[in-house]
Amino acid sequence: MPFAIPRPRPPFARTMLALAICAAMPSMALGQASTGDQQANDALAPVVVTATRNKSRAGESPQKVTIITREQIEQQLAITQDPGQVLSNLIPSYSPSRQKLSNAGETFRGRSPLFMIDGVPQSNPLRDSSRDSYTIDLSMVERIEVIHGASAEHGLGATGGIINYVTKRAEAGEVNQHVGISLTSDDDVSADGLGHKLDYQINGQQGDWDFLAGVTQQQRGVFYDGNDQPVGTAYPGEIQNSESYDVFGKLGYWIDDDQNLELSVNRFELEGEGDYVPVTGDRDNGVATTARKGDPDGEPGYNKVTTARLSYSNSDWLGNELDAQVYTQRFRAQFGITPYFPYEDAAGNTQYDQTRNESDKIGAQITLNRRGLFNDYLDVTTGVDVLQDETSQVLVETDRTYVPESQFRNYAAFLQGDLHLTDRLTVQGGVRHELATLDVDTYQTIDRSNVTQDLVTVDGGSPDFEETLFNAGLVYQATPWAQLYANYSEGFGMPDVGRVLRGIDTSGQDVDSLLTLQPIVTDNREIGARFDWDRYGLELSYYESNSDYGERLTEENGTWVGNREKTEIQGYEITGEARITDAHQLRLSYTHAEGESDTDGDGSVDTDLTGINIAPDTLKLGWSAAWNAKLSSHLQYSHFFDRSVDDPELEFDGYGLIDASMAYRLPVGRASLGVENVTDEDYFTYYSQAARVSDDYYFKGRGRTLTLGYQVDF
Repeated sequence: MPFAIPRPRPPFARTMLALAICAAMPSMALGQASTGDQQANDALAPVVVTATRNKSRAGESPQKVTIITREQIEQQLAITQDPGQVLSNLIPSYSPSRQKLSNAGETFRGRSPLFMIDGVPQSNPLRDSSRDSYTIDLSMVERIEVIHGASAEHGLGATGGIINYVTKRAEAGEVNQHVGISLTSDDDVSADGLGHKLDYQINGQQGDWDFLAGVTQQQRGVFYDGNDQPVGTAYPGEIQNSESYDVFGKLGYWIDDDQNLELSVNRFELEGEGDYVPVTGDRDNGVATTARKGDPDGEPGYNKVTTARLSYSNSDWLGNELDAQVYTQRFRAQFGITPYFPYEDAAGNTQYDQTRNESDKIGAQITLNRRGLFNDYLDVTTGVDVLQDETSQVLVETDRTYVPESQFRNYAAFLQGDLHLTDRLTVQGGVRHELATLDVDTYQTIDRSNVTQDLVTVDGGSPDFEETLFNAGLVYQATPWAQLYANYSEGFGMPDVGRVLRGIDTSGQDVDSLLTLQPIVTDNREIGARFDWDRYGLELSYYESNSDYGERLTEENGTWVGNREKTEIQGYEITGEARITDAHQLRLSYTHAEGESDTDGDGSVDTDLTGINIAPDTLKLGWSAAWNAKLSSHLQYSHFFDRSVDDPELEFDGYGLIDASMAYRLPVGRASLGVENVTDEDYFTYYSQAARVSDDYYFKGRGRTLTLGYQVDF
């Protein structure tokens, strides 16, 4: 890949372009990169973490930060096309994947992460549909920036951390093209288990313009477990027996060497095929929920998301770095038929309805960085964020309102400083002030025959919230190979407003006086150490995450209800890597977390948090090898340890999974073969065992699965 660019760029632009090229370099796992290429990549400057408003560098922040490179993404995509599985494989303290469209129960350090695409929030603050990790295809993503622990840098939602998808950028050259195809099957090559994926991308730079366009189409077959039985289907959403599309475009214009405009648009759709119906299991007797061919009632569930972003950057605006963006998103998430919404059709027959979340948001972010004040001792970052979100949840067949239309407006200003006291010691601190208003009109809860909240009238209102959030941290370079860090940060989130509003069962309530709508403020404390011994690296971190008025989900009458309770979570993470030789790299991580909530309201936590919040202790091992210039391989092992809680029905029997892939460079293009669950382990997923007691949601995980891929760049 040539490194020449068609025109000079300012220092910041050169850095970002170099990072993009670095992450886009052919991966060793796919049999593309030579040893020299890899060493050249490593020699480039540290990655700038764009998810941090002050553009801190990876390995220099007072919080644990994980950068998932394009190489690592491609390693995983050679094995699995499930984004939740990719995140679980690569992010320490991220829960095991549910292998469903719904990511409810996939938590990060025991709390909800904020998903973003190029800094645009994907989470829905008013009615969490748990679909926010399925809004873009990973083929469009250059790298994933992960900030561990609560953060208020981007406002609402990051009580567990931030997961920012950074999309691909145009490469050097007038026109560059990429074509990829993959075929997926269970190990018996069942006709209904076959799937495929096609992706095409074109990008380039011409004069002051750069562009990128991509499209993917994916068909997923039925999933089979380790006992060769179909995995059951779930009404909140399925990725098996589904089809998805993603169309992505990005257009940039350099006004001059300092100023750049960029417009990007992404349209993502994933919809079930509706060819299977669930077969209820028997949890008490260890019988899994499965599926059989059939015609389910209602329409298939889907995700349909359109995100648009316009950004402006100026690397030298009166001596400052200015970044501004406006964005909009239209989000629609439809769920399947459930037995909780009965109605009579025209013939007088009892039918059941299904729900759809509808969310429309518009927002803006302005960030100003001033570096090198007071003889390079001080860097200052300031900015303003604005967000408006309108959300409702409707019943599709009868056009009834399940969650009334609610409008949330959020304004925030922040100030952050980095003080370089010595060459070894940097101190950071900042403050962010949040102003938020929620508007809800008077409404009536729906008529459901099997629950108590039937036709309750609730007076509307406009409650407002105001919070001042602080953060402080330090980084100390103790030796050339040892770095210590400590951090305190506060996260700001809202409870699931829709869940609160739809669940009111007492008349005479009004929105202004509902304490359950108060924000969730999470205090995150963390200490850690990083060690860098040339070919070997190790990071240790310990964290505590506490909230005086958090939210714990419990299942009541088949519906999830949010309980506002004090919660305390603590844990530690150990991550390391070793480059044994230039061709062999090992990775390791071990995570532990535990948490409790105050269920009796006496001010002291007393009850273990279950698998809907806390991940099990997890050990992950990985080995990447480049055997020669053409052949490479990747092997990984994940072990989820047993976990016991106060509720004996939610105890977890652990399991271990092995995945592998190999790749070979052909005269034209490259081929790969991936195997998920190499040993064909027959297991029940963590969510099915530890998050809820249900015969309808007692799912096994996917058995041995084969993926054959081919890619070519020209």
